[in-house]
Amino acid sequence: MILNLPNDVLILLLRQLSVPDLNAVCQTCQFLHALVEEYGWSGYLRLNPRPSKSLVKHRQMWSAKAAAIHDFLSDNSWSRAQFVARPLSDSWPAKQQPAIALDSERLVVATHNTLYTYSFPQGTSPSISLEGSCNLRNPEDNNNYVTALDMLPNGSICVAFYDGTCEYIRILANSTNSTLNIERSPLPSHFRDNKDFVESLSTSSSRILSLSSKGRVVLTDTTALSTSLELNARSWTCHMCLESSSPFAAFGMSSSKPLVVHSISDTELSPQPTAILSLSGSKAPISTLNAVYAITRGPPCSWGGSPQITVAGWYNGIVSVHDLRSSSRDNSSGPPHLKPVLTLSNSWSDDPIYSVACGGGGGNHVAAGAARHSLVSLWDVRNPNGGFNVHAPLNDRSPVYALLMESSRLYGATESRPFVLDFGPGVTEASYPRLSTQPLRNHSSIGFYVTSYPHR
Repeated sequence: MILNLPNDVLILLLRQLSVPDLNAVCQTCQFLHALVEEYGWSGYLRLNPRPSKSLVKHRQMWSAKAAAIHDFLSDNSWSRAQFVARPLSDSWPAKQQPAIALDSERLVVATHNTLYTYSFPQGTSPSISLEGSCNLRNPEDNNNYVTALDMLPNGSICVAFYDGTCEYIRILANSTNSTLNIERSPLPSHFRDNKDFVESLSTSSSRILSLSSKGRVVLTDTTALSTSLELNARSWTCHMCLESSSPFAAFGMSSSKPLVVHSISDTELSPQPTAILSLSGSKAPISTLNAVYAITRGPPCSWGGSPQITVAGWYNGIVSVHDLRSSSRDNSSGPPHLKPVLTLSNSWSDDPIYSVACGGGGGNHVAAGAARHSLVSLWDVRNPNGGFNVHAPLNDRSPVYALLMESSRLYGATESRPFVLDFGPGVTEASYPRLSTQPLRNHSSIGFYVTSYPHR
């Protein structure tokens, strides 16, 4: 009889079960029901992590069983490409190039010189509400817009402007008219002139990495300048990872070597690349491999969730996945040229990739935002020949300038508005901010109509 087995053995057996299996075991007898309630659901969550910053407050109120069921249903929605698509605001007055950032308290959207924040109210049902907005520049300084944005673990926002200035912004208590009350302080170590503005920011722990349009790199902690270097190329994006056993920073440029990695020590950034990440072996013509516009950390549940997995979006429409531990490399002198462990492409579009994000169902998805038609391509790296495409709500002809992905939500921003694709269960009309724009085609639907189709 299975009940004669030691509890330790039964707990090990429970680790092999899915959510429907655990639910079935709960219905067999009181003993196994109690065992699953105490060990089964929590064990499932440990073995199947689904990182999601916007759900932290909600998950604190859920039981282990409720959290496991939410993750299971979200994963199923990802596998069937079923989601609710919603704009998070009405259209902005003019075309913008927005930036977004996320932590467990809020989603931050910067467009031109205005900062919008969306909070995640605590409760059993996940929801997003507009917290407030504020103007970061005087009206007469209208040409000075936000060029880069990221958030520190303490909730402070790092913002870079076209005039070369950089600031810390801390959000204080709101006023009654939804105008954000903020506290600002300069980041002088990252200042550039307006002919060489900060193009990208990346934060980790207490460190801030900035990359200017002309390739000037500055790495600081919260108190002092640590190091700087010159890439001497038109530069687009940076990604810093301090969680790796060998901390590093990756840079995307327009160059003959568009994706390079520099190691980070306790005190400085290595002046020479420690690795060059190539696209050798991809089907794309070599002549087009001359720019990388977006870099992010790899899927949290693939390749062991290693922080040494890097995903990049290229000018030619290719998304590359590189493992810095890989021995697959080109024969060349100098720093090793690492080949990708996986390349992803959309057979319907070869437009440049402006943004990338990882997470989603099973923690194994990669999303790429294209340069036209508000197109987002999604792949499950466990089945890279599959995947699907979706155009952002209201089908702007815009690039998808920014993407952030969690276990059940994909956030993005086009030139006209921020949006979300929600794969989670229990979404209602009250889950998102009220808009003056009505959903297209089906006015009774919670979500907006979007064009979605599988990859060929």
